[in-house]
Formats: sequence, structure tokens, C-alpha cells
Amino acid sequence: MDTNPSCFAVYPGTFDPLTNGHVSLVRRAAKIFGTVIVAVAGDSHKTPLFSLEERVAIAEGVFAHDERVLVEGFSGLLVNYVKARQANVILRGMRAVSDFEFEFQMALMNRKLDRTIETVFIMTDYKWLYISSTIVKEVAKHGGEIRGMVPESVRERMLEKYGQAGPGKEG
Repeated sequence: MDTNPSCFAVYPGTFDPLTNGHVSLVRRAAKIFGTVIVAVAGDSHKTPLFSLEERVAIAEGVFAHDERVLVEGFSGLLVNYVKARQANVILRGMRAVSDFEFEFQMALMNRKLDRTIETVFIMTDYKWLYISSTIVKEVAKHGGEIRGMVPESVRERMLEKYGQAGPGKEG
């Protein structure tokens, strides 16, 4: 089966922090699309732990040795960013049924804004079903161990942010 080398997907998110679930999804998607652009959102209704520049740098570090993955920050409407990158696929991960309503609503809005852009959903690997950036931040904030939930470089940055020296404390 031939793959289209010009086919790529844009995977948007705040990635605050980037979790092993995100990393798994990007690497799996790269096998399908050839290239995945990890589009780190600057605009969000959330209050991020890391600045946009930090989140981009963290993702660049995690994916530094994978030529199939590009990392960029963006702001504004996602469909405008996707069009500017000359892409036509938005990649989204689904952990559970609880994700469906929000993701479905966003996909329909993006489709309304630009009918040439498709949203493709990939189910999260079962190992990461319970992981979300919000949960990881809460655990780390209260001194719980997040090793294995995020890449090691992310864990170290989170420990610095929360003023914890050395390895995470057991919860």
C-alpha cells in the first residue's frame, strides 16, 4: 500500500503538560499520516502552567529525534491555522465516551467554518485512558508521583514549577 508523503495531520492542543498519552497518539498517527504537526495552542480558556514558549520547547525536546513530527505554536482559529499550513486533517484523541460530546461539537464547528478540513479521531491507547493533563497537574501540584505519566523531561520541568526538588513524592 502506498502512502501519500504529502499527507499530514495537525494535532492541536494546549499540551499543558504533554503527557505520554499525547506522545503515544502522535507516534501512532505518524504511522498513518506520515507527518504530524503538534500545534500548541496559545489561546485557551484554561490557565496554563507553562507558557506557550515553554510548551513548544518541551514538545520539541520530546519529539526531537522523530523527523515525522513538527512542533509549532499557534493562536487564533484552528481552521485558519490548518489552512495556512495547507493541511486538511485535524487529529483528535478520544479517551472515553465523556470526550465525545465536546470533540463532536468542535469537529462540527470546524466543519461549518471550512468544509475542506476533516477531523479524524484516534482512540487513546488503553494504557493512557485515565491520564489527562489536568489530572497530571493536580497530582504533581500535591506532591504525587507522575513518573510514567509524562515524558521524564516533562516530569522534571513540572517538579521545578511546583518547587519540588529531586524525585516526586509518593502520594
